[in-house]
Amino acid sequence: MQKIAVGDIMTRNLVTCTPGDSLYKCAKLMAKDRVNTLPITKDKKLVGIITSRDILWTITKKPKADLKNLNVMKIATRKVAVVKPSADISQALSKMQSLNFRRLPVLSKGELIGMVTLKDILSIDPTLYSEIQELMELREQDRKSMAREEQWPEAGLCDNCGAFSELLKVDNQILCADCRDELY
Repeated sequence: MQKIAVGDIMTRNLVTCTPGDSLYKCAKLMAKDRVNTLPITKDKKLVGIITSRDILWTITKKPKADLKNLNVMKIATRKVAVVKPSADISQALSKMQSLNFRRLPVLSKGELIGMVTLKDILSIDPTLYSEIQELMELREQDRKSMAREEQWPEAGLCDNCGAFSELLKVDNQILCADCRDELY
């Protein structure tokens, strides 16, 4: 593979938010600029990252939450994996694969200067498609396994046997522990 630096292919004009922003403002910004991830910066320093998936998760888990009054830092990821602009794209891809990420913020001297994505890497070296496809398959397997055994926080009636019990969501069914065990 060619030695191409992350700094040569990264997106430079980033849409960012600040630690004081509300989730509502972040969601509007994501929709307006058609992005799925917002780095959170304070004085050009990366202090966190928020994704559309984080916002959707919040809406789903806390449907009564007022997004206009919920601070972005309440749900933001604060410990963020990053890459240097001098790293080559194979290093960035390796880091993305090991962490199961699609994008990495690019920092230079502690300041956010860009973002590199799988799409950026593929646009430069389409031969990496097979490696990226492998990453996507692993990601899909993780998503499916999480969906299969996601804890359901409420008690209720089992979809299979009708017993009142603590419930688990398994393959889009709400099941008691006994019915879940019968499946496996």
